[in-house]
Amino acid sequence: MTEVFWQTIARYNAATWLVQLAIVLVGLALTVLLYRRPSPRVKGAMKLYLVFLNGWIAVAYYLVACRERAYSGVMAFFWGVMALVWLYDLAVGYTTFERTRRHDRLVWLFFAVPFCYPLLSSLRGLEFPAMTSPVMPCSVAVFTLGLLLAFSKRVNLFVVLFLCHWALIGFSKVYFFGIPEDLLLACALLPALYRFFSEYVDTHFHGQTKPDIRIMKGLLAVMCTALGIFFAVTIWRQVSGLLG
Repeated sequence: MTEVFWQTIARYNAATWLVQLAIVLVGLALTVLLYRRPSPRVKGAMKLYLVFLNGWIAVAYYLVACRERAYSGVMAFFWGVMALVWLYDLAVGYTTFERTRRHDRLVWLFFAVPFCYPLLSSLRGLEFPAMTSPVMPCSVAVFTLGLLLAFSKRVNLFVVLFLCHWALIGFSKVYFFGIPEDLLLACALLPALYRFFSEYVDTHFHGQTKPDIRIMKGLLAVMCTALGIFFAVTIWRQVSGLLG
């Protein structure tokens, strides 16, 4: 199973590296425009880009390159739904892409993580094309979370929940397929999860609630802390295994 996993990644990278480069460059250009000239046209272009990006993962990655994997159809459906969600968002205009500046320092870390995937693969001794790349499911998930954190005045929590669910699924690959790179997504999940839902509680709950708002935020902090400890232990084991 592990051999098939890495073979499909190698096939995907070998066949699409030039397209992946173009996808990354377009994403960088649109992100810069979203920061500097956040016009309705630019915001619409970014949503179309996200429709394409999620559709690319569904079709080019899972249905074509990873067709040998037993679960490729289910994963393609997952990312296809994400593409449709962004298409719906484009039509109704729910996600406003308005910058709040609350999470700027954290956001830059999120934007850097997709480029850390191939770097970490190289440090592990892997060589192209059998290595992770910036246009793979987990790196796309991190980029999307970073984008939503940067422009978090009003975001589609359905997208956030889907990506958080994906992060927990991706965490299993650390063990089953020997891919510690996916710990990057798992670690990015925690601050994003806390920030999104903490802001949601502050915005949507007023006055008396049961449980109390402070208790709700406390429970959220405890949950994220517990997940953080679990991920930290896993990272320690992975690092110890590599050094050993």
